[in-house]
Amino acid sequence: MYAGGDINFEDLTVEEKKLFQRAMASGELSKMIEPWEPWWLKPSARTISLSREGTRLIQPIVGEEISSSNAGDFENKPESDVPAGPEAPLPPLSRLTSAEPSPLLAIHLVDILYSYCFTLRLYNGDWQSDACGAVMVILSVSSVLGQAVQPQSVLEAVSCCLEQTCSPAFRHVGGLQFGFAVVDDVTSLFSLGGVALVCALCDLQRLIQAAERELKSEKPRKANRTEVKSKLKAAERKIYFIMCWAHEQPEEVWSSLSALVKAEKASAMECQGNRPLKAEKPNNKSKTLIEEV
Repeated sequence: MYAGGDINFEDLTVEEKKLFQRAMASGELSKMIEPWEPWWLKPSARTISLSREGTRLIQPIVGEEISSSNAGDFENKPESDVPAGPEAPLPPLSRLTSAEPSPLLAIHLVDILYSYCFTLRLYNGDWQSDACGAVMVILSVSSVLGQAVQPQSVLEAVSCCLEQTCSPAFRHVGGLQFGFAVVDDVTSLFSLGGVALVCALCDLQRLIQAAERELKSEKPRKANRTEVKSKLKAAERKIYFIMCWAHEQPEEVWSSLSALVKAEKASAMECQGNRPLKAEKPNNKSKTLIEEV
């Protein structure tokens, strides 16, 4: 029935869905998937180089330009462990806005990187197989990109991300322990410095662009399609802006952020070990409290 074509979860019958979910719960499917090692944990991630303008140092040969439809395949070939940086020079932030950049941008970056790392781990590194599905995960996990929320502290950003990870939509992935592992991913990216962050944000931008192409190519099926397209456009603009901002920051910013994120993770783990956890809206006086329901 499905020979030669891609299968989505919604294509399955009710009985097939039950069998698939049982196989997931029992761990049978995990035996069929080759473990994926995140690119930010590989040795090659510590030797990333970009130009002073933020562009990749190796460009496609003239006459062999990469089309937008297969750009994702080029960027993520096995021989290229690290996602490529931008093709075009990143403009100075002063060219994008006359206002002073918000001091909350660093906090927003924590939220955005968490959603990026979460999604890549969820998709075993292969977001190209379902760009629309992957971007919906991004919008669900990231309060900055999905709900246009403005977290006011690293504590609030980490708390909201962990709360989403423990929500009914994602708790099957691994719950709070999986969330803590993703927080480690975020600190690993910060420890790599600005060039790695630019590459990660550029990869996230490509993911959103791929999802936009998928939406354009498919027949309208959902009433909220226009709303999703609008959210993707806004998310893409936000990511590009914060990528230009990150390119201009001194390296000491990232080491400080890495230390702050590590401290919030340690605080959350301490709360988990000392008493039952309950999800709360974080405030200036609260600890990170997340309950796995």
